[in-house]
Amino acid sequence: MTDTSFASLPLAPAQLRNLDDLGYSAMTAIQAAALPLAMSGRDLIGQAMTGSGKTAAFALPLLDRLNPRDFGTQALVLCPTRELASQVAGEIRRLARYQPNIKVVTLCGGQAIGPQIGSLAHGAHVVVGTPGRLKDHLRKNTLDLSRVNCLVLDEADRMLEMGFIEDIETIIQATPAARQTLLFSATFPADIQAMSGRFQQAPERVSVESPQERLQIDQQFFICQPQERLDGLVKLLGHFQPEAAVVFCNTRQLVREVGTHLRQQGISVAELHGDMEQRDRDQVLVQFRQRSTRVLVATDVAARGLDIDDLAAVINVELPRSTEVYVHRIGRTGRGGKSGLAASLFTDNERYLLDAIGQLQQQRISFEAIAAVAWSDERLAPPQFVTLCIAGGRRDKVRPGDILGALTGEAGIDGRAVGRIDVMDNMTCVAIAADTADTALGRLLNGKIKGRKFKVRKL
Repeated sequence: MTDTSFASLPLAPAQLRNLDDLGYSAMTAIQAAALPLAMSGRDLIGQAMTGSGKTAAFALPLLDRLNPRDFGTQALVLCPTRELASQVAGEIRRLARYQPNIKVVTLCGGQAIGPQIGSLAHGAHVVVGTPGRLKDHLRKNTLDLSRVNCLVLDEADRMLEMGFIEDIETIIQATPAARQTLLFSATFPADIQAMSGRFQQAPERVSVESPQERLQIDQQFFICQPQERLDGLVKLLGHFQPEAAVVFCNTRQLVREVGTHLRQQGISVAELHGDMEQRDRDQVLVQFRQRSTRVLVATDVAARGLDIDDLAAVINVELPRSTEVYVHRIGRTGRGGKSGLAASLFTDNERYLLDAIGQLQQQRISFEAIAAVAWSDERLAPPQFVTLCIAGGRRDKVRPGDILGALTGEAGIDGRAVGRIDVMDNMTCVAIAADTADTALGRLLNGKIKGRKFKVRKL
């Protein structure tokens, strides 16, 4: 039987204590398969469903190899989206807490390049970024990859789908040939194999995708007329009553239509798509993570890097055009061994997409008519929390404990009314129980955090 304890790995005692503090009790399947190989320096292809713990499977080896006294970039992680890059960088920072002064820099598009250049000028041990922005920095000679000893391609299949292959080639050519390359992907199409052949040296392949994992997700399909999609979605939300749900659409236009329709039905909803400014996208994701909105309607820009604890349901308003995207969408739910729901609407013209999903899963897909689903008089209840946004963040030395202390101390708010606290570079968002939010807002506006006054607003 495989030893799944982190103590079985050649990790520093301080890192083992850090893992215990972070709640890493035992290795997940992909970690148990990948970490011994990756820690030994081997090139690796890791195939696993989203949410399987693969970030730690590459973060622990790259952190183990870092020289903290060398502020040259020693590890590089490529991600397909800004959301995933932000999530990965945050997890690497948590896993790096056991050793002081490890600097992790995120380089993504949609954000000003000037502050990124300034940050790189002071050095960075680990760089996490999207291919386009990394290529920009290479062109400007603001990023030196000549000392990279570990290269990670995270969700490589998605990067290929998005047409990043030329950018990836340019970036890899700027790294040393004598490096470790770790490639992770939820699916393994032929072009991933070709990429591996070009950029890796005799890689070991580990795969933990199994039918048992898929059984954690209850997949249900509903055929409808095109004009029934919007009301069909409302019916599904009323029928299943998910605590939180991501609703996927294939186009930005449909995202807007769905968002408008749900609001008209009195349902708490937020939208996420590629036309939005990065700041607005960040705020939407924070609100959804903090449970201050019940439904997130999104294009596939959110299918990667959307890390939501205990996401009850994923609903496809329309089936995606590829089975790989379908796998990534439903992989948002049923994570960490917990059960989840994936409900999909489709029309008669989309039966071929349903057949493709059946072929992928090697089973015949059953479905029912959305018209046969009974209407529920019960609508989704309002969110339990409201998000308050404070105009001070990491750069102002604000920490979660400072916010909690300001709320429960001088402001006198019951600690049970305070939910998740997210500290970003320039702002901090805190979830407050809805019936306490106005009181908390008033007291934060009239009080101080770390002895300072900050602007506060309700999102």
